[in-house]
Amino acid sequence: MKRTFWLASYPKSGNTWFRILLANLAHGGEAPIDINAIDSTDGIASARRSFDDHLLISSALLGHDAVDLLRPALYAHLAERATERDDQQHMPVRFVKTHDGYARNSRGEAIMGGARAAAGALLFVRDPRDVACSFAHHFHVSLDHAIATMGQADHCFFGTPSTQWPQLRHRTFGWSGFAGSWIDQQDIPVHVIRYEDLTAAPHETVAAALGFVGWQLSLAAIDRAIDAAAIDKLQHQEAEHGFAESSQRARRFFRKGIAGGWRDELSAAQIAKIEQDHWPMMQRFTYMLNGPTTVADSRGLNGQ
Repeated sequence: MKRTFWLASYPKSGNTWFRILLANLAHGGEAPIDINAIDSTDGIASARRSFDDHLLISSALLGHDAVDLLRPALYAHLAERATERDDQQHMPVRFVKTHDGYARNSRGEAIMGGARAAAGALLFVRDPRDVACSFAHHFHVSLDHAIATMGQADHCFFGTPSTQWPQLRHRTFGWSGFAGSWIDQQDIPVHVIRYEDLTAAPHETVAAALGFVGWQLSLAAIDRAIDAAAIDKLQHQEAEHGFAESSQRARRFFRKGIAGGWRDELSAAQIAKIEQDHWPMMQRFTYMLNGPTTVADSRGLNGQ
């Protein structure tokens, strides 16, 4: 059976960039893969259509809580039959994107299915000050609105009961709650990937992540994939052909691809609000008041 790993992230934390890199690794060619044809993940865990198709019941007939009771069995089922499927055929493991916090349903079951559904997770974390800037741009909301949303411990996406969204309700718990829910659970192992380390030391960071999932690749292959996923190349592709996963509200998906841009975008009051809301969790990921630290300082997060 092909092992499954979650690609878990609070929105705008590097998940999409990493998926494009994985697609280039699997493709193995010299030219960058089409960003609108990436097959690096088995969709997103909260996809409504997948729920309906595999459980043979319309999720529209169920309330959010009832859906959450069925999701663990769905993810375990999909993991068990992974070898029977053609998707991600060039990868030794199966990756599935999720923006769900690690929540539990009314029966106390992990909605993500626990060890039955995945062998582990890659958790993408980004300085919340940078997340706020990217979040505001992507969802076309004000910075203050983005900051307030990130601080809501009860926040969820697609939770409006009167609307049938393309995705199922998923709880984020806010920036701090999301990260804490994944690193504090004991069901499956988690490997932390900081966005700042992807930008400052991409080769070392990607190699460590691949080692965690058990995917052995040459240094040259990793270098080619990193080069193929360079931000300027992604921006060029998006400018020419668009990007299917881009928000209709944002002018572009691949905006800057840098760490620390918040210093030029946030006011002193906005910075203070983010740090007030998230300082305990920021410290756990070695985000300091003067900005992110280096990859070497964060190795203890993964026991390296």
